[in-house]
Amino acid sequence: MKNQPRILIVEDEPSIAELIAVNLRHNGFQPVWAEDGEAAQREIDATLPDAILLDWMLPGQTGLALSRKWRADSRTKLVPILMLTARGDEPDKIAGLDAGADDYITKPFSTQELLARIRAVLRRRAPEQASDVVSISGLVLDAATHRVNWQDKPVKVGPTEFKLLHYLMKHPERVHSRSQLLDKVWGDHVFIEERTVDVHVKRLRESLGPAAGGLIETVRGAGYRLSAQAKAAA
Repeated sequence: MKNQPRILIVEDEPSIAELIAVNLRHNGFQPVWAEDGEAAQREIDATLPDAILLDWMLPGQTGLALSRKWRADSRTKLVPILMLTARGDEPDKIAGLDAGADDYITKPFSTQELLARIRAVLRRRAPEQASDVVSISGLVLDAATHRVNWQDKPVKVGPTEFKLLHYLMKHPERVHSRSQLLDKVWGDHVFIEERTVDVHVKRLRESLGPAAGGLIETVRGAGYRLSAQAKAAA
């Protein structure tokens, strides 16, 4: 049981929650169901889940409000959140990602897609196996301990942002297109759209703060690059 990732399902429709739970259980996960934000918070307080499947429309607090709340809490800040919703329009997807979700799944979805997305966020959450330390202009990333420091002060970044920063720091001064970053950072996660990269870059800059975030340069029409010169220009 210990090796089974604990997935908290926050969904007010019992039939949907049960369908998800059955599929998760059959594929090596430990599902836990909460029907609203209050029940979800009690589960989180008792045992921190490995990932959260969060419905957008809930009684009481919405999924967006809960995502923002958990992202603001140091204990739940790094737990991957996948937003479940019937809202498929791009502005709604961006709103979900901006609220702190790591991924966004539009109903109806296939079981295989759901499982692939959960496995992908759990892979991104896991610390890099490499033991390298990368340092650029006062920004230091230690892949073994999964820590980031800016001028000797710790910086908290989410699991996806950590992988993104690690890749950019390992390949400084090089321009990376959104599709290249999707391939290198998200890997075989074929469902993610290129616009998602922009959201995670924005979130990474916000986590790093104005000074360190200035190292990540937007190259108009091309993509992004991490550059010591970019900070000086900024």
